[in-house]
Amino acid sequence: MTATLDRPEAAARPDEPWRTRILPLVDGRGGWLATGGIGLFAALLRFLRLDIPRGKIFDEIYYACDAQNLVRFGVEQGTKPGAGCEPNGQPGFIVHPPVGKWLIGLGEKTFGVNELGWRFSAAVFGTLTVVVLVRMARRMTGSTLLGCLAGLLLCLDGLHFVQSRTSMLDIFLCFFVVAAFACLVLDRDWVRRRLATADGEGHGPRLGRRPWLIAAGVSTGLAISTKWSGLYYLIALLVLAYVWEAGSRRTAGVAAPWRATVRRSLVPLLAFFVLVPAAIYVLSWTGWFLSDDGYDRHWATAQNATYGFLPESLRSWWHYHDEMYGFHSNLEAKHIYQSRPWGWLALARPVSYYYPSGIGPGRYGCQVASCSREVLAIGTPAIWWASIPMLFGSAWMWLARRDWRGLAVLVMVLTAILPWIPSDLHKRTMFLFYVLPAVPFMCLGLTLCAGWILGGRDATKRRRTIGATVVGVYVSLVVLNFAYLYPILAAQTLPYADWHARMWFSSWI
Repeated sequence: MTATLDRPEAAARPDEPWRTRILPLVDGRGGWLATGGIGLFAALLRFLRLDIPRGKIFDEIYYACDAQNLVRFGVEQGTKPGAGCEPNGQPGFIVHPPVGKWLIGLGEKTFGVNELGWRFSAAVFGTLTVVVLVRMARRMTGSTLLGCLAGLLLCLDGLHFVQSRTSMLDIFLCFFVVAAFACLVLDRDWVRRRLATADGEGHGPRLGRRPWLIAAGVSTGLAISTKWSGLYYLIALLVLAYVWEAGSRRTAGVAAPWRATVRRSLVPLLAFFVLVPAAIYVLSWTGWFLSDDGYDRHWATAQNATYGFLPESLRSWWHYHDEMYGFHSNLEAKHIYQSRPWGWLALARPVSYYYPSGIGPGRYGCQVASCSREVLAIGTPAIWWASIPMLFGSAWMWLARRDWRGLAVLVMVLTAILPWIPSDLHKRTMFLFYVLPAVPFMCLGLTLCAGWILGGRDATKRRRTIGATVVGVYVSLVVLNFAYLYPILAAQTLPYADWHARMWFSSWI
């Protein structure tokens, strides 16, 4: 359980054999009891009172209905105004791929079309994200304690908590991105083991079949099949895969490692991060292809449109995607809770998912003259605000110490923010929850900082004591911060004065 950080490869002793330096920190088999404890805590938080508030909140009015109709008809349907999810006999124009809605529908199929049913899958995948983060952080740091710390921070983040209890697509996107990254970390270790047992002459060995790289490609494909923003992470993961392999070949003594990686692994990298995700994406639309009443399903026939040798179904599918792209490109409608990427980490503008008006005595258990009840999609400030200097620390880890983990955190967090800046310049409507996939990596980065503060195995007792005190105080602040915000994250009834005390800035209202 000792907290530690391994040495960056560049900092290893010159006389240390490279075959020892190149091996991964842990074998991945330990720490499951601790992992289970963190996972159980995450599940309790997310499943407790999952059916509250009653009714559909925020975008649940779209996704819960789309999921229900997917399960019933294999394709989304338009719905009658004011009639819940009752189909109106017309195909529905849907602007996101179907995987996340299929997962929501699985919960509805199992538990019924009710609050538990349409939120169940979100809670499951939110909990699984915590578990994957624990294992991933443990492997990256060599410490079960630090792995559990990363998972605990994610358990206590307000935005991840709310999205894990809301029937929307972002929690599924978040899980698949984290799973893809975790698979890539496992592939990195697999590559290094392979290089440690091979001849480093010339360009080094071909690596052959790489199961974890295939799994990373599948997870990335599922992310894109949930929301198109998964494409940003595909690019980031492909870059990391190339950089990590080149670094491993350099450590193994391969001459010209960057060129060697291109010659040895360019084809599998492109196959697993382009062809596999593309195949997953097309397969995710199987229900639409098999239907007769999906939106634009027979557009090409009706318009007599021809694109060379492409069959009618693919021509219609392409046109549908062109319309989806047009919707996202021209989404400029003003929204009271829209925000800008520049202010996301600062929590400049959270999103209120639920706030019934006029709560007086006797309503929702209110016992004073006026009460409030809210589900506010906001991150835990003690995590988000600390993540701003953490990013500078990660840049230092990468540039000054050549630590691959600093680069990984930096890339994955910024991938959730920077691609949206051009859209902001075009006044596109955006929300804080777009940055949700960055949250696990913010927690990972804070954990790496905690490991540095605690010191390595050779740290003095005084360093350990001071480090443990600093980290302990910070974790206590996170716990208290989350506990203080919990009522406005989970729709608990509060006297209006207590609710207003939690609105630290006017932009939070």
